[in-house]
Parts: sequence; structure tokens; C-alpha cells
Amino acid sequence: MNALPERGLPAWEAAAMRVPDLVDVMVVERQAYPVPWTHGNFVDSLAAGYPAEVLRGPRHELLGYWVAMPGYEEMHLLNITVAPAWQGRGLAVLMLDRLVAAARAQGLSQLWLEVRQSNERAQAVYRRYGFQQLGLRRGYYPVLQGPREDALLMNLPLDPIGEAA
Repeated sequence: MNALPERGLPAWEAAAMRVPDLVDVMVVERQAYPVPWTHGNFVDSLAAGYPAEVLRGPRHELLGYWVAMPGYEEMHLLNITVAPAWQGRGLAVLMLDRLVAAARAQGLSQLWLEVRQSNERAQAVYRRYGFQQLGLRRGYYPVLQGPREDALLMNLPLDPIGEAA
């Protein structure tokens, strides 16, 4: 169990996401998004061997999770979610730290992500972390009604382990 009281974080434990975790993951996914990932999206990602983690609290409650897709010299963050009850406590940054460390350990040089154009809160987190917007993907995200939503394409260059960030 880890705790970072100086950042206001609860005690937490990270573990590789597994199929049995998807019961809890789907509850949080549906709470967090109007158009959530499907159970099949998660199963397919795990079956493909994509890196994925769950973050659990002291009572084994799901605090958050992420799924990424490795590529040639890069990692693409596909989904990062903090349970709504735990948002605003630095858990997204904690998960980004873990993802960046994993990508650097593999010698990868870039981290990419898309974020909804309307999700200003997430954009602020990513910008504070060091991501820069490099493009726009038109009609990228499904919505409940109306035209699909554009996504900002964001990038974070990764310094190799041992070099200054």
C-alpha cells in the first residue's frame, strides 16, 4: 500500500488490470462518461496485451484505472479514469506518473492521447503535466445526440530514464 499524504492522496495500491477487475471498472466507467467504453473494449485491450492498471484504495475500492497501447517508440493513452468520488485529489497525475515511468522503462520517446474538446478539466490536467496540443481529430468521439465531438490530440515527449524531464 502506498500513500502520499502531502498530495492529499488516499492510501492506494496499483495492480495490472485483469478481467475480474472489469466488474468494478465498468461501474466507474458508466459513472464517469455519458458514452462509456464497452466491456468488450476493455476485454479486447487486455487480450491484446496492452498495459493497463487499476488503482485501489484501502478498502479495495476502485479509485481509477488506465489503458494504453504501445507502438513504435511511443505509447498511446487510450483511457484514464478517476472514479467520480475520488476526482480532484491528484489521482490522475499519479496514474500518469506510473504510465510515463512504464513507457520510459521500455525506452519509448512519446506519449499520445486524445481528449474531448469539451473536457476542459482533463485538458488542464494534461497541460499542467506537460502535454501540448498538436492537432485536432474531427468527429472523433461519439455523443448521445447530435454530431460527434472533436478531440484534441496531445503529446508529451518522454526523456529517457536518467535524463532531466
